Formats: sequence, C-alpha cells, structure tokens
Amino acid sequence: YRRADSPEFSASMAKSVLVGKISNSRTVLQRALRDHGDKIPQPDVERAVATLSGALRRLDAAKELDAVRGLEGETARWYFGVFDHLITSQKDSFRFQGRNRRPPLDNVNCLLSFLYTVLLHDVRSALEGVGLDPAVGYLHRDRPGRPGLALDIMEEFRPFLADRLALSLINLGQVNTRGFSKSETGGVM
Repeated sequence: YRRADSPEFSASMAKSVLVGKISNSRTVLQRALRDHGDKIPQPDVERAVATLSGALRRLDAAKELDAVRGLEGETARWYFGVFDHLITSQKDSFRFQGRNRRPPLDNVNCLLSFLYTVLLHDVRSALEGVGLDPAVGYLHRDRPGRPGLALDIMEEFRPFLADRLALSLINLGQVNTRGFSKSETGGVM
C-alpha cells in the first residue's frame, strides 16, 4: 500500500506494465503483417509498428507517471488506429472506427469490452488467490470500487489474449452479427 503512495515507484511500476503492453501490441501488428500482409495496408501498419518501437525507447526515459500515461495514450491511438486493418473478413458487420465503451457502439468494441471484462475477472481472481489486493494500482490509480492492480496486470495480456482472440473470432467467422444487438440508445450488447 505504501509503495503505491510513492510517485516514483508508481511511475516505475507503470513503465514495467507498459513495456509489456506496448511490446505485445507491436507483436500483434507484426504478426498481422506476416500472416496477412497481402490483405492489409502494409505501410499504415508498419508505421504503427515503428511508432510503438519508438515509444518503447522513449518510455525508458520517462520519469513521471503523467509522462508514462501520455505514452500509453499515444501508443493506444496508433495501435487502435490500424486495428480495423487487422479485420480481414466480415468487414460490413465488424468495422472498427476507434475504441469506445460504456456502452460500446459497434460489434468490435462490444466484443473487445466483453473479452477485457473476462480477462479482468481472471486477473482479479489470480491476485486475490495469492493474497494481493487487486484495488491498489500504479498505472490505474486507486478509485473506490476499481481494481487498479488487476487493471494494471491485465494491460500486458490484452493484446495477446483479448485482441488476438477477437480478431480470430471475427476473421475465422466464429462470431457473426446474430450474436449482437443494438439498443435504442445506440449501445451494442
């Protein structure tokens, strides 16, 4: 608990979390280039890969938590900025035009939110199982009712476990529009 009160320690922990997240996000993009290079706009995805690589180098020099968070936001914009390119089938039903949530406004965001929620619950259970308080976060600061540490830990796993699964489910046709419904307010479930 006391370590989370230290801005320096929190920034150091947040950097460790983001090294994993950014590296894994870059790997997801590189894999898409390798596996689907003929189906996706390579220059856009290659530019995103290069930006994520540059952010990893700049992350090492970041000293304050706000600077670390700024790099996270920048890399997320680049990663999700090309995410639609990674969807190679069912484009009419699964168009991704940016991350949105609470409520998700399209099928892809709905699927991502669902998978992130499942992952969050698994990480939270694992933390509780070894005696760690899932609420004490470093990147995700303490807020009542929010499992900050669970959110921190899951960041590294989101690209591989949730994003790749969502892409596989869509691209292999294992999920389709019949599994989604749009409410009167525009939210997708």
